Amino acid sequence: MEIGHVGLYVSDFDRMLAFYQRVFGLAITDIDRSAKRSIVFLTADPTSHHQLVLVTGRPESEQHLVNQISFRLKALAELRRVYKKLVDDGVPNLDPLTHGTAWSVYFPDPDGNRIEAYVDTPWYITQPHRTTIDLLNSEEDIYAQTEALCRNASGFKPVAQWSETTARNIKPI
Repeated sequence: MEIGHVGLYVSDFDRMLAFYQRVFGLAITDIDRSAKRSIVFLTADPTSHHQLVLVTGRPESEQHLVNQISFRLKALAELRRVYKKLVDDGVPNLDPLTHGTAWSVYFPDPDGNRIEAYVDTPWYITQPHRTTIDLLNSEEDIYAQTEALCRNASGFKPVAQWSETTARNIKPI
């Protein structure tokens, strides 16, 4: 199972659209603007009509309506590019870290929703775990530092071994 898409009510449609296009390179697949409601469908996967939907109509309150939206990227190089864009754009409250099982950066989007961009590592360690990392370091340094951290952490094993064990515990529906 994978998450098919996420939909967000937004307060500033154009600002949010520009943010997600700039940071994640999402393409517009459909857009409808009107005085009553604007909606846009965005994707980074040419085989998926949309992965993110933005719609006007977010209530005016300080309460965040979304706990977190996580974007899984394919490679550490992609995560480092996203992080650099966020730094260059002056996005506040960047939180780059490793969970041992993943390299991540957490940050707010323009409406204050908590966003995570992440890449899986080849290791498993007992969760929860978080250690701050510098995503501006070289990929070689990030790999070496994370592997050393994982080898000294509780539950360490290659992720392939963890997946085999987990697969035996999943019951078909």
